[in-house]
Amino acid sequence: MKDAIGREINYLRISITDRCNFRCLYCMPEKGVESKSHMDILRFEEILEFVKAVAPLGISKVRVTGGEPLVRKGVVGFIRELRAIDGIRDISMTTNGSLLSFMARDLKQAGLDRVNISLDSLKSERFHKITRWGKLSDVLCGIESALETGLIPVKINCVMVKGFNDDEIEDFVNLTMNHPIYIRFIELMPLGEKGWGQGRYISADEIKALIKEKLIPTGAPAGAGPAVYYRAPGAVGAVGFITPISRHFCDACNRVRLTADGKLKPCLESDLEIDIKTALREKKGDEHLRRLFKEALLKKPVCHHMKPEENAGHFRKMWQIGG
Repeated sequence: MKDAIGREINYLRISITDRCNFRCLYCMPEKGVESKSHMDILRFEEILEFVKAVAPLGISKVRVTGGEPLVRKGVVGFIRELRAIDGIRDISMTTNGSLLSFMARDLKQAGLDRVNISLDSLKSERFHKITRWGKLSDVLCGIESALETGLIPVKINCVMVKGFNDDEIEDFVNLTMNHPIYIRFIELMPLGEKGWGQGRYISADEIKALIKEKLIPTGAPAGAGPAVYYRAPGAVGAVGFITPISRHFCDACNRVRLTADGKLKPCLESDLEIDIKTALREKKGDEHLRRLFKEALLKKPVCHHMKPEENAGHFRKMWQIGG
């Protein structure tokens, strides 16, 4: 299954909620967040119906996102049902990790393969400042539980913010020395709170230059996505760089996104959306769902147009799309 310019699309990212138990500075405002109502959000049964319809087209990988996916009741059962769908071979999740220690074993047994955990600081006070509501100890327990239960490789998504956490780069690299952890330094994207990132963007090349260890190019772990990986000498894990701004990877993009309120987005940055929820609730059937999916692929942009520190005023923020 290919889009209009020949990119093979096999990856569906599904946001199951727009709610989150954090309020990260670069992502969400602390107050005034209007979450979607229960009726606005796709039911798990509706999401599963859609995945069953498009899996025969070549969708084999699914990532579950939010908001924070673990705040939605019934997520373990949803993962179990997702795993039972013919053709779905790989299921992962992006989470802030704060609830993972309570759910890791059940999620693994239900069929989740691995997790990406968002973590932007290893300093307790700073972590609380950037998340507003979070406790670092909860996330560290979540990482430990993921390793213990085999939700591996464990990838840590770290958004680098100049003047805020760029002094912790070495601390993150050190996490890879004795644990099978993959740190992924991500360039700050202008998709959160408007104006927050002014003067805070730092490129992957700048991040790499601040690492004292000599990094050796290495192979990618399972579900590597767009990151380019390196290993410090003697390290068990690795360090990756994701460069949506300085060197975008749109030519190799293999994914589409389904928002929690039932809109199919061919591109993270584009405002283009295809309504799936109406078709599901009007019982249009699998063939109609597949036509809508193919329509989304044909409209997938050649590339995004994000620039550092320039928020174009998109009507959805990252937490409303699904990271």
